[in-house]
Order: sequence, then C-alpha cells, then structure tokens
Amino acid sequence: MRVHDMCIYIWNKEWANIEILQISALMHDIGRKKQHETKGKVCHAEYGTKLADEILSELGIEKNKKNQILHCISTHRFRKWNEPQSLEAKILFDADKLDSIWAVWIGRAFMYANEVWARLHNNVGTKIEETEEHWPEDTAYREFEIKLKKVKDRLFTESAKKIAEKKHKIMVDFFENLNDEVWNIKK
Repeated sequence: MRVHDMCIYIWNKEWANIEILQISALMHDIGRKKQHETKGKVCHAEYGTKLADEILSELGIEKNKKNQILHCISTHRFRKWNEPQSLEAKILFDADKLDSIWAVWIGRAFMYANEVWARLHNNVGTKIEETEEHWPEDTAYREFEIKLKKVKDRLFTESAKKIAEKKHKIMVDFFENLNDEVWNIKK
C-alpha cells in the first residue's frame, strides 16, 4: 500500500492515467512470493506479469488497458533493467524505488538478511560485487551497495527525484555510521 500511496502522490503532480496506475500499483508485486520461494531464480516482475495477465483476462479488462497495466508491472524492477516507457510505468517504477530507500526499508532489509541467515554486516574487504543474493553475504549493506545507493539516479519523474534526495542522504548517513561501528573505523 505504501507503493500505491506514493503512486497517488506522484500522480497528483504528474497526471497520468489513474486507473492504470492504481491497478498496476496494487498488482506489481504479486509474483514476489514465487521469487522468494525460488531464491531469486524467478523474477517477480516477469512472473507477476503472467499472473496479472491471467487475472485481468478473467476480469474481462479491455486489451489495450490490460497491456498498459502489464507494461507497468513488467518494467518496475530495478535489477532487470527493462526501462518503463509510459508515464504510468515510470511513476510505478519511481514509487516502488522510493519505497526501497525509506527508513522502513532499512528495517526490512535486516529482517530479510536474517531470513537467509546473512550476517549483520559484510566483513571488511568483502568485494560486494562478487557476493550473491540469498546467501550469508546478502546483508542490508550489500543491498545498499548493489542497488539502493543508485536508486536516486535512476528515477524518472521530477516529483520522485525531489523526494529521493532527502531519503538518499538519510540512507547514506545510516550506512556510513553502521560501517564505522561494525568495522571500528575512527574518524
């Protein structure tokens, strides 16, 4: 619902098709369970697009509208760079990415790391780019290095970019402090 609400906030400034946006926002992560069960072997955006296609077809959603919704869902993923083309898809992408750099996300990242038996933090000198998802090195810090510190530079809408500046700084400060504490770095 946070992503949905952020979509509405951005929509109020960017003015896209609200029906396409709301349906897309509510359905964008329906494939996440399968991705989690397969430890990332299945992309939740791709699988979710298939599920959404079936659901929308059963509901009798008109083909053009359905295709717009499916485009939004299929392009909302950061790691599988499939660039959104429509304004609705760009707003969903931005709202989803903004959700990942909030303070709530930091807590969720540590909870997820616990699920995969990851450490609190990576060891000093770990080459983050050589670590893997869903393994003990899949820490919240790894997620920050691989994805989250890049989010603000990949957003599309001006509204999202403004929000991201503040949230990015908070996140960077948090991980700098965590590094100092875990690695005992004195400044």
